[in-house]
Amino acid sequence: MENNLIAILGAGKMGAGIAQITAQSGYNVILRDLQLSVLQDGLKLIEENLDKYIGCQTLSVAQKEDILKHINITTDFSKVKNADIVIESVVENMAVKKQVFNELDNICSPDAILATNTSSLSISEIASSTKYKERIMGLHFHNPVPEFELVEIIKGFDTSDTVLEQAKEFVTSINKNYLLVEGESPGYVVNRMTYTFINEAISIFFEGSASVENIDDAMKLILKMPLGPLALADRIGLDSLHSALLTLYDEWKNPKYVPHRKFTTMVKAGHWGKKTGKGFYRYD
Repeated sequence: MENNLIAILGAGKMGAGIAQITAQSGYNVILRDLQLSVLQDGLKLIEENLDKYIGCQTLSVAQKEDILKHINITTDFSKVKNADIVIESVVENMAVKKQVFNELDNICSPDAILATNTSSLSISEIASSTKYKERIMGLHFHNPVPEFELVEIIKGFDTSDTVLEQAKEFVTSINKNYLLVEGESPGYVVNRMTYTFINEAISIFFEGSASVENIDDAMKLILKMPLGPLALADRIGLDSLHSALLTLYDEWKNPKYVPHRKFTTMVKAGHWGKKTGKGFYRYD
């Protein structure tokens, strides 16, 4: 890469995680968000993650400081103009993403790769707002980013083969494995399977067939999962899960993606899982 510079847009849990693992791999990182407080929270999350590694004796204090030196935070959008790769991880809203990519298209080098971390929106539709559609693609990381080894590389309708090859090299360089998704569709491969599985577990619970704990324990025992489907739903965020299911239904019109009506009510009530302290489980 010409500048060894990666820009991450959005300093929430996903953006901070991507910034962390990218900086750990020796890249210089610009972490950009609209608010300084969000950026500071993102840095705090990164430090907490690195401190866990220190506690497990897999990272030294000196290595932690070196990683943090590779991350610069900013609210200035123009600071990303020299990035070799820009990874967008802002709110899951098509209009917002189109606006972001339109701005990137005008300030970044035509050779820069512009990637979105969207989990459900169309890469090709996002690219429709840009002049250089061939460089727009998906890099879908999974939450929490430092823990999961897989990144889905998604080809949009116009994404060039050269960009895909560069993306593969980047993902490998940050010590992740990749799955190439050549046929774009909402949810891609992993989330499409996972969300369907979780949605069925939610329906089983609300039908009264089994308790939350029994459903989760059964799947942990049978599939050797570290988390059961309902605990995983809480971790993903029930609001995000509900929205993704509706997106999948809008695309395929398959009833297996329709959220249970009681699940919809739960989300409307603000019970969004771990992030709000209350979902299928309670969190202190």
